[in-house]
Amino acid sequence: MKKNLLFLLLLFFLLSCKKDRVDASSTQAFQSSINDMQSSLTTLQQIKFNEALYILKKFAVNGDDDITELKQLAKYLNGKDVQEILQLADTVAQKNGMAWTSTGPPSLGEMNIFGNVSAQEVDHNDIAANAVLIQVKPIGNDSLGVKALQIVPRLVDATDKEVEFSGAGLEAIMEVFSGGAKLMTAKNIISDNHFKGFYLKLSSLPADKVFDNKIDVKVSIKTTKKTFQLTKTGIAINPSALQQPKAPVIDSTQVVPTPSTENPTPIVEPKQIVSKFLNNLSSQNLKAAFESAQNPSWGSYESFANPTSGFGAVKSLTVKNINPIQSTPNSASVSATYDVTDKNGNTTALKVNFGLKNVNGEWKITSYQIQ
Repeated sequence: MKKNLLFLLLLFFLLSCKKDRVDASSTQAFQSSINDMQSSLTTLQQIKFNEALYILKKFAVNGDDDITELKQLAKYLNGKDVQEILQLADTVAQKNGMAWTSTGPPSLGEMNIFGNVSAQEVDHNDIAANAVLIQVKPIGNDSLGVKALQIVPRLVDATDKEVEFSGAGLEAIMEVFSGGAKLMTAKNIISDNHFKGFYLKLSSLPADKVFDNKIDVKVSIKTTKKTFQLTKTGIAINPSALQQPKAPVIDSTQVVPTPSTENPTPIVEPKQIVSKFLNNLSSQNLKAAFESAQNPSWGSYESFANPTSGFGAVKSLTVKNINPIQSTPNSASVSATYDVTDKNGNTTALKVNFGLKNVNGEWKITSYQIQ
């Protein structure tokens, strides 16, 4: 009788010590509390709980490596129970356009945010692929034009045939650039080769940061052994669907402050800057031409003036026309058509779109795209 009573007391003590909320006091305490919380769930619930933790680790916190992500996740979830964690994962998944839900069937394979304790017979994230391809599909085309793009990455083999896989949890990242500047980043998880892709709403891109009405899209997909990347450049977009600058609200009773001199509106027009740049190239004044630009893709002055791969090969220019495309107080686009003759006497007709930015009250060429 005494033995039975002692056993019951010990069992009660052990059960009462189990944690039902996240303890972030240390990494060990975090893992221990997660294990305790899982022990009260059914097998299916444990799988969904692990998926929720994985989604939160990859999309709700930031870190350069798994250890940093784990520490940030512990702080983020401190004091939360299973239901609250599942609700957070639902919110994060919806925000990132993922099809995952806490009430749906398991879809991400074997997920363990603390790493696999023992080797698995099958690693669903070890995909035998050679590259990634990107499909761009217009969405919402009406009288005003295309309003969004569906960016669909596909892992392919050496013959560009789609690779079949399922039950994976591949981290996918989409980055959108224009004129060399990053405009946005989105993340998602790919569970199989039927991934619907990223939904890129054009109204999320600021019109004053999009040059020449074109964007570049870079997609990265991380498998167990390799990260596949591809950048699709020069994607034409509908400028009328972009996020337009808000018109200032004018209050007649408001005292108008003295204009700031930190970043004044340039007096010289973007068209004049492009004209001056081309004239300096034509006269082989490469130093002056380089000083009128801040284009990262041109690199140093030595690269810019290189007589083989740079503008040092230019002998003369004949400008046909220069036309402004769009202009805001901080950015502008200018199109120029001209004939360029190199030092070997070869003449080429070019049409180039120049992107410019207002840098401390002075227009600088920041992108150069041959059409």
